[in-house]
Amino acid sequence: MSIKSAIDALTAQLGDKISTSQADLNLHGQNETYFPNTPPDAVAYPASTEDVCTIVKTCADHSCPITPVGAASSLEGQHLATAGGVSLDFRDMNQVLEVSPEDLNCVVQAGVTRKGLNQYIRNTGLFFPVDPGADASMGGMAATRASGTTAVRYGTMRENILALEAVLADGTVIRTGSAARKASNGYDLTHLLIGSEGTLGIITELTLKLHGLPEATTAATCRFETVDDAVNCVIATIQCGIPMARIELLDHMMVRGFNKYSDAGLPEVPHLFLEFHGSPAAVEDQRTAFSEIAHEYGASGWKTADTTEDRTALWAMRHDAHYASAALGNGKHIWPTDVCVPISKLAEAVGQAQRDAEKLGLTATIVGHVGDGNFHAGLSVDPNDPAEMKRAEQFTGDLCKTALRLGGTVSGEHGIGLGKQRYMQAEHGDALTPMRAIKAALDPKNILNPGKMLPPTNEK
Repeated sequence: MSIKSAIDALTAQLGDKISTSQADLNLHGQNETYFPNTPPDAVAYPASTEDVCTIVKTCADHSCPITPVGAASSLEGQHLATAGGVSLDFRDMNQVLEVSPEDLNCVVQAGVTRKGLNQYIRNTGLFFPVDPGADASMGGMAATRASGTTAVRYGTMRENILALEAVLADGTVIRTGSAARKASNGYDLTHLLIGSEGTLGIITELTLKLHGLPEATTAATCRFETVDDAVNCVIATIQCGIPMARIELLDHMMVRGFNKYSDAGLPEVPHLFLEFHGSPAAVEDQRTAFSEIAHEYGASGWKTADTTEDRTALWAMRHDAHYASAALGNGKHIWPTDVCVPISKLAEAVGQAQRDAEKLGLTATIVGHVGDGNFHAGLSVDPNDPAEMKRAEQFTGDLCKTALRLGGTVSGEHGIGLGKQRYMQAEHGDALTPMRAIKAALDPKNILNPGKMLPPTNEK
């Protein structure tokens, strides 16, 4: 049994749904960060769950690795076929299967993207709120437990998935959860698969929660003299119960990147980007309450974005943080990393990250979903400069140690993939043993996205 024999068998079964063209292989070996290109041996394009079953069963028979791929926007290499084999691209499984406005839910195939879904349901008065920035696929967002700028109010993918359909490593199709909003029976396989990065099963279909579009929306920006002032303003806001829809921190380096990439014209000091949702009266109350708190912490330069066009431009700039970081680094690759800490420890964690970057001579931006204690650092690196790559690795390790010391986690939303396996032992300790047991039970041949998430058993 071999990868070649699996591809031969799949070619006979799938016809033009499988490709070995060099262009396809190269495309699926790419990523937006610092990992080297790793082309698979073949790319399969299933059009249905039945196709996925055929592919998985054949790969299982030949012990051929399978790596699921959505929009390929993950930042820790989850979609790279590092063991070779077949990239399973969900491009053609992109249908919205059902929308139930009365129940505030919908059923979608795994390849549906978040923008595509919201465009499809735009006339229902509902929307899907999870917004990681990239136009990611729902299957990929579920597999990496994505969140983003709106998580402070609407939650992450974990809170917005009711049920899943998934194909296990032997080709068996299972359905987990239901359209009901609560249940009290059986093991919670839905949440086991969410965040498993394609290592336990391949998600093919999702039942998602939808939310009512707010009657009114207003965005705003303000600036502070220090990161501590900005973060302390956020802490006070959360403690007062103001239902912020978005509350994002940008340090002075990130603002400088926006000025260079988007010609933003912002003073290069820490900023908060904000958004308020609700009725017109509620939005005005939220904005007034926040501005009063912000004034106590020295906020200045308050600007609002009331029109759809202004809000879209503001959040487009925020979502381009990865590219703005690259512009600040004069086109170098970006080594992205993130951690999450209790919000009371956020200022300490951000300050330590800034000092570490300066000490190591790294150009680094910091931007964060500060309402839930999650922040990202974007390091400018040259993959051909071993010394710079080593300094970036040290920064990431020190950041993870800081997060764990402060009671946090080594990743709030990027996940583990390839880049953070070495920190799993420090965070999870003996809990890695049952994690490995679950992986072995569900994927005994280790064909589902091998080499991701769990560190090798000899690595501490």
